[in-house]
Amino acid sequence: MIYQGKALTVDLLPSRVAHLVFDLEGSSVNKFNQQTLEELQAAVAKLQNTNIEGVIFSSAKSAFIVGADITEFIAKFSESEDQIMDWLEGGNKIFNNIEDLPVPTVSLINGFALGGGFEMAICTDYRIGTSGAVVGFPEVRLGILPGFGGTVRMPRLIGADNANQWISSGSHIKSQQAFEEGLLDAIVEEEKLLEAAVTLIQQCNEGKFDYKKIRQRKTSALTLTPIEMNVAFDSAKGMVGRKAGIHYPAPVTAIQVMKNAATLDRAGALEAEHKGFVKLAKSKVAANLVQMFLN
Repeated sequence: MIYQGKALTVDLLPSRVAHLVFDLEGSSVNKFNQQTLEELQAAVAKLQNTNIEGVIFSSAKSAFIVGADITEFIAKFSESEDQIMDWLEGGNKIFNNIEDLPVPTVSLINGFALGGGFEMAICTDYRIGTSGAVVGFPEVRLGILPGFGGTVRMPRLIGADNANQWISSGSHIKSQQAFEEGLLDAIVEEEKLLEAAVTLIQQCNEGKFDYKKIRQRKTSALTLTPIEMNVAFDSAKGMVGRKAGIHYPAPVTAIQVMKNAATLDRAGALEAEHKGFVKLAKSKVAANLVQMFLN
């Protein structure tokens, strides 16, 4: 056992691949509440200092991770802008450390992987899902935008047009579409998930797949010309703005954040995301939508 907590555990498989399993005690689902984030930080620190061949992230529950703990949002959003910024930076430091682990990483997605749950999954090099997997970023439905790197990694993984659609719509995306658009690398039966991940990691270490190239793409600026940038983001803002209306700024703000971050590296892009998130989190629209969700 590499790490044991109340929200997750990390074991070492015979293949010397570490297996981190989310299983939040006393809850029917996994979610990124404060406890889970703190334990993930501690577990990743252990992984950074352990001789391993790779890391697999999975869930012991019927879904992967449903996202942040929305019950914490009212108190969180009432904090100062600097305090919210500190929270975002802390969460993103953990996710960056996952992305920067010196070995290949794979997320195994069963059931829902939403919001922060899917943001964690796209920090890993690969994602393998079941046919029943459902992924997406529903944050705009709460009047906010993804705050743990979703607006940064999505355009770099699947292109600006697809990222605009995924994030501004807040839609739940089924596994087949996620596979076709490049967010899932494979779809397998649930009982074969772990075996598939171990095999993939071994193939990476044998040089058959270049996981470092994926990381470079996720942490660099987008390779778009100024004209392509305007076409991708400004046209999307116009269409999304007409659909959302002036009283729901989150979808358009999310697209603007992605445009602002397009020419930046990971650090700069995350800073742009944080600023956009804080602006929305302090709005009355977000407060009302979160309250409606909780009611």
